[in-house]
Amino acid sequence: MVQRMIWNQTAFFGPGAISVIPGELTRRGFRKAFVVSDAVLIETGVTGHVTDLLDEAGFPYEVYSNVQPNPPIENVQAGVKAFADAGADVLIGIGGGSPQDTCKAIGIITANPEFSDVRSLEGVAATKHPAVPIIAVPTTAGTASETTINYVITDTEQKRKFVCVDPHDIPIMAVVDPEMMSSAPRGLKVSTGLDALTHAIEGYITPGAFELSDMFHLKAIQLIAKALPKSADGDPKAANQMAMAQYIAGMGYSNVGLGLVHGMSHPLGGFYSAPHGVANGVLLAAVMTYNADFTGEKYRDIADAFGVEDAYTMPLADARKAAVNAVTKLAHDLGNPSTLREIGAREEDLHALAEAAMADVCTAGNPRPANLEEVEALYRSVY
Repeated sequence: MVQRMIWNQTAFFGPGAISVIPGELTRRGFRKAFVVSDAVLIETGVTGHVTDLLDEAGFPYEVYSNVQPNPPIENVQAGVKAFADAGADVLIGIGGGSPQDTCKAIGIITANPEFSDVRSLEGVAATKHPAVPIIAVPTTAGTASETTINYVITDTEQKRKFVCVDPHDIPIMAVVDPEMMSSAPRGLKVSTGLDALTHAIEGYITPGAFELSDMFHLKAIQLIAKALPKSADGDPKAANQMAMAQYIAGMGYSNVGLGLVHGMSHPLGGFYSAPHGVANGVLLAAVMTYNADFTGEKYRDIADAFGVEDAYTMPLADARKAAVNAVTKLAHDLGNPSTLREIGAREEDLHALAEAAMADVCTAGNPRPANLEEVEALYRSVY
């Protein structure tokens, strides 16, 4: 079987990494940047950490800040027009998943105008040209959009989120600077950290996984299990570890896929604008239990990564339970909601949510094939 791995051309890591951006822009011959961020990051001065550097270097730019959480199609369409009006030749995405995903869609449609109907990008779109060059600067330790070939857009009219998978969208450069993440509120650090953990676990057990992706995912699980609680409480060293862990997880899952947790989480965002990482945190342990018998020995590795003693000598069934229990305890200790009701879900929507989950591109990567009745039962089990 032929395996493919796609990553950024270049990535910079560590505190202060954003300092390289002006020089890289000049070295690469760009003339004007189009900065995609959101209003909160601008108001709190996070975006300014980068734009101040551009000002000091005298590098021209314009800012597009009309990015909403779970970015809708309309955000993308407005961004495409604003980019064209700006006369820019490079995109800089500053933010979590929403600005990064918006940035990717803008870059793809600008380079491939035949896909101006944003819905046509769903799944694996046959784009012919690489996106407008993107420099991605994450402000959360979670989505790893800066190193993935995926982005997610919300169709508010149809109350659904759809996943786009396109090697042409990958940023040419990632700048992973934990200082850009330090001012995020604790709840956001928790939810994005649980998203990163879900990426690592689903990427580790998906049938498409292989030795190289396993290496990334297992290391990410180890780092997140130790660093997330401390990072959420503001520890700088742990924040740096989380920044690295979520990037490593992205290097893996982007290339081998995810599973049913994401398939079930996306509809919750589409229906209720539920924060993606929070929804993942509600669903992860339940779906792990559902998948356990289809994962071979891999839950031993997950349990060991969480520090479970004797993970490799206890009976396999016990090791699987230990892995699930470790994930459950982490989410609980972090204060993540434990039920769908807490994040706004309605019982009368569970069947429709299950239908949407079955249609989601991520569901196909689950190690245990699921049917509609089982997915609805899973939703109900955590309602």
